[in-house]
Amino acid sequence: MSLEQQIMTEMKDAMKSKNEGLLRSLRAIKAEIIKAKTEPGAGGEINEATEQKFLQKMMKQRRDSLEIFEQQGRNDLAEKEREEMTVIERFLPKQMSETEIKEAVAAIITQTGASSPADMGKVMGVASKQLAGLSDGKTISSIVKELLSK
Repeated sequence: MSLEQQIMTEMKDAMKSKNEGLLRSLRAIKAEIIKAKTEPGAGGEINEATEQKFLQKMMKQRRDSLEIFEQQGRNDLAEKEREEMTVIERFLPKQMSETEIKEAVAAIITQTGASSPADMGKVMGVASKQLAGLSDGKTISSIVKELLSK
């Protein structure tokens, strides 16, 4: 079953159960699917990699918003962001733990021969490709920075 079909099925269930938070989140994902399908060169079809990319982007947007809302003491808006993040996470592959990311980044550092913070770009290029969809770029970047500073 494609992501779009899953979303449509879950939207129907959310409407029947009158679950506004779930419905709002699913509608946001559906909007991204439609947007991706209508982009030039998409030809009305999207592949799994594109789906993962826009789901990751949506998670990043929600994380950033959540951080801002928490700083401003807007718990009502922060709660909505948490609800949406929970729904989006269901459609993403299981995220790597910090320990797993550190091991993968350490292997990449060895593989690329990086030895100082000046090599961060080289390591990030490889790490971003290898860990795409399994972790967010901010986490990868902080771990690369930490390991190269040692």
